[in-house]
Amino acid sequence: SRKQTLAPTVIHINEVVSGMRTLLERMLGEDVDLLMDLDPSLGHVTADPGQLEQVILNMAVNARDAMPEGGRLTLETRHVDVDPTDARQEVEPAPGPYEVLSISDTGVGMDAATGARVFEPFFTTKAVGKGTGLGLATAYGIIKQSGGHITVHSEPGNGTIFRIYLPRTESSESASLAVEETAARRGTEGVLLAEDDVNLRVLARDILAGEGYTVLESRDVEDALHIAEHQDGTIHLLLTDVVMPHMSGRALAHAVKRFRPDVKVLYMSGYTDDAISHHGVLDPGTALLQKPFSPAALARKVREVLDRSQ
Repeated sequence: SRKQTLAPTVIHINEVVSGMRTLLERMLGEDVDLLMDLDPSLGHVTADPGQLEQVILNMAVNARDAMPEGGRLTLETRHVDVDPTDARQEVEPAPGPYEVLSISDTGVGMDAATGARVFEPFFTTKAVGKGTGLGLATAYGIIKQSGGHITVHSEPGNGTIFRIYLPRTESSESASLAVEETAARRGTEGVLLAEDDVNLRVLARDILAGEGYTVLESRDVEDALHIAEHQDGTIHLLLTDVVMPHMSGRALAHAVKRFRPDVKVLYMSGYTDDAISHHGVLDPGTALLQKPFSPAALARKVREVLDRSQ
């Protein structure tokens, strides 16, 4: 859980959460109901909005996986004044005013021993190939860097609730502490998308199509190779998961380059680029987008890779 590069700005949590409704509904699928209970009297906090989206997405993905037969995900915001007694008994932050985002699910839940380790890097309860154990560790690091704290409460069979505490900021005027990121330039290029997770594939396809790209969608490596060999027109970018059934993303990229030698490659993974390079899965400096990602993050990264010189 390395430190993230943050661009903190005075934001309203409700605006970030409500702006993610469509994305979350699509990612959760039809079997999970999404409820939002947002306190209209909520104040402002100082945080990186893109990284807060990343935290919410990480937790929503975990919640979805904990509800394989469907359920309910609830996002709730409330103002909380932490007094000295509360600070000693329940949460770590110093006494003071906090805006709290609660993310709760009706999933399988966790026992106390598991709950005590959920923020450890590389700790995961998922099957091999289904999770990296970095999502919650990354979320924990982002919130701690923002001066906040996360608590978790869970019981087997009774779901899980995460509470994110961020210190209240009195100023309602934007006070960015870093250069504001500009929106990604729209594109017209052809993108070959290789992703076996149907929800993520549809999400990425819709985002890129909305940005003007021509998206060639493949559900597996065989499909991707068939498109690369037979599709008319130029394929400018291969967007592929690092871990694919039957063939790694790296091997797929090499195979695609036999038919499309000039194609650029962007990998997607739940691992950080440091972790992947350290384990020899990808070469250092390879273009990588961390999952789960926001629409803006995907659009920016795709544009960045396409604009690079060979």
